[in-house]
Amino acid sequence: MDVKQRRKLVARYRVEQGKGFHLKDWDSGDTAGLDFGKEAAAALLQEGVERLSNLQDMLYAQDRWAVLCLFQAMDAAGKDGAIKHVFTGVNPQGCHATSFKAPGPVELDHDFLWRHVQALPGRGQIGIHNRSWYEEVLVARVHPAVLERQKLPAALRTKRIWEERLADIAAFEGYLGRQGVVVVKFFLHLGRDEQRERFLKRIEEPEKNWKFEIGDITERRHWDAYQDAYEKAIRATATPAAPWYVVPADNKWFTRLVVAEALAQTLESLDLHYPVVTEAERARLAEGRQELG
Repeated sequence: MDVKQRRKLVARYRVEQGKGFHLKDWDSGDTAGLDFGKEAAAALLQEGVERLSNLQDMLYAQDRWAVLCLFQAMDAAGKDGAIKHVFTGVNPQGCHATSFKAPGPVELDHDFLWRHVQALPGRGQIGIHNRSWYEEVLVARVHPAVLERQKLPAALRTKRIWEERLADIAAFEGYLGRQGVVVVKFFLHLGRDEQRERFLKRIEEPEKNWKFEIGDITERRHWDAYQDAYEKAIRATATPAAPWYVVPADNKWFTRLVVAEALAQTLESLDLHYPVVTEAERARLAEGRQELG
């Protein structure tokens, strides 16, 4: 694909204005009319990974910007696979991934953003959060018992708590952007039928048994509630500075392609470059060369 086609592809799934957003309008099986064979799709992804690797090298050397990638999805949508394939060529010294599970006792004694702040990327780094602070307006919203365990004073658990949390998240992401941390949010949009097929494979194929937990079926019963929670979260927090990418996830090759391209375009927008060498530094380089012969 040429540059124009790639930009058009990413723009198709970018949400930077939440008003009027409805998840039902987004097709989890969409491939933007692309129909690649396995080899062609792999080659295109590899091209994106190489671009990403080169851009990350400049990001690290320039040491000004940080990029934070948030991945959210229903179970079996392919978050782990997308992270593995998209970031496979990135220098580990400039990238850090954190997978967030249910908060423990220490984390529950702090505000809901606390543990995520500990894992924010430094300048020159790409941070990857496999699940994020959005769990606090998704799982906690679907399961009231989760909110009860968070020890909030009763006076603060009002009917407006979800709107308040979403407002806090949006404000925090705005703050990060003003500090040079670029927030990029991916919702891997999986269809219910496709999730069923992936669960069945995890049960029927021995090498995939380890991926399956009975709790996944329990969560599936709340499908509609989760879809509603995701819609509300995206609607309340999508901005030009911290956009959502609602990426179709029924076809893994396409999901990875869109994620890699969206991230590469984000980095390209930062005017990255290697540090400029001053005349004094050039003189010292010349001296070093002369000494080395």
